[in-house]
Amino acid sequence: QWNLVCDDDWKGPFSTSLFFVGVLFGSFVSGQLSDKFGRKKVLFITLGMQTSFSFVQVFSTSWEMFSVLFVLVGMGQISNYVAAFVLGTEILGKSIRIIFCTLGVCIFYAFGYMLLPLAAYFLRDWRTLLLALTLPGLLCIPLWWVIPESPRWLISQGRFQEAEAIIRKAAKMNGITAPDVILDPIEMQDLNSQKQQAYTILDLVKTQNIRTVTIMSVILWMIISVGYFGLSLDTPNLHGDIYVNCFLSAVTEVPAYIISWLLLRNFPRRYSMAAALFLGGCVLLFIQLVPAHIRALSILLVMLGKFGITSAFSMVYVYTAELYPTVVRNMGVGASSMASRLGSILSPYFAYLGAYDRFLPYILMGSLTVLSGILTLFLPESYGMPLPDTTEQMLTVKGLKYRPACNSTRVSSDEEENPVILKSTAF
Repeated sequence: QWNLVCDDDWKGPFSTSLFFVGVLFGSFVSGQLSDKFGRKKVLFITLGMQTSFSFVQVFSTSWEMFSVLFVLVGMGQISNYVAAFVLGTEILGKSIRIIFCTLGVCIFYAFGYMLLPLAAYFLRDWRTLLLALTLPGLLCIPLWWVIPESPRWLISQGRFQEAEAIIRKAAKMNGITAPDVILDPIEMQDLNSQKQQAYTILDLVKTQNIRTVTIMSVILWMIISVGYFGLSLDTPNLHGDIYVNCFLSAVTEVPAYIISWLLLRNFPRRYSMAAALFLGGCVLLFIQLVPAHIRALSILLVMLGKFGITSAFSMVYVYTAELYPTVVRNMGVGASSMASRLGSILSPYFAYLGAYDRFLPYILMGSLTVLSGILTLFLPESYGMPLPDTTEQMLTVKGLKYRPACNSTRVSSDEEENPVILKSTAF
């Protein structure tokens, strides 16, 4: 199509890079928009953006038109993904939140990934394939009347009546008798008396503790993204049929997400993520030791490495969301996601290094993944802790000295996790 051969063959992979550039900008902007205008509005606006521009892309008349639209599709795609993730994290209780973030979000991502090579196998025309992948976005329209706004965000904006109405509706749908007083009047009065502060991206580096968390999260997300997308893009270079290998790469993610859910449910975050990263990194380093004639073992090790890195990718979303306070949580996850997009832009070049040395990409990705596993051990542990609502309530990074503010009060776990919200699984 459009004679993308010979001197113009660079335009094909460059289109993919442009998509990730759009994802990069979307990650940067979506967090701030969501924290300012609400999770629900940003979610559905960007869903419409992704679907509409993908549909227009089907009728592209030139490579330039296709590529520009691809940037806009990338911006919409990551924006609704992050907004949906944070919305589910804030509206659900501890047990349901973990299921949503792993089996709810990630495993259905894997199912979609598995359908991609199947659809591509039967629909060889790219316009028909893109149309088939775009039309399901219309099914999200009725969800506007089902999905509520985040009560946590509403409370952070001083909109207490709206937040209480959502909580009472959740109680009614689940057959639970809501208490007469859901939001403590004294606490609400104190919050009302405080000047509403406008938070910006600079608040992610305002204090030493949140600055350290941000820097470590950015590095962690970038390295994990390089490993995940590097292995995914390297799949066609494996021996065998490219459609089968892509399908196997997708199937590998299903048990990875199940394992990550079990780890998040029963074990500390730091050690679970570090174990997954050590597994993925060490396995990739071992690939160079496999004899050339044992190709099946090499493919098995690649899939096992993908398994470990995918598990870590699933857990890092939950972990990061739990570390940041409500007032900047969407910005924190968005900034971290933006860093991962830098990794995704670099990942094709890691795969390209295989043209010079077949094992060089695995050595680099394996080494970086092991280093990120070590870095994870320095993050604070959020397992069993309530979600912080303010910067003062954030957990302290290991090795940092922290003196809590005199007017800072910590909400207990029982108070933070309202039983009405905990059971709001109907959402």
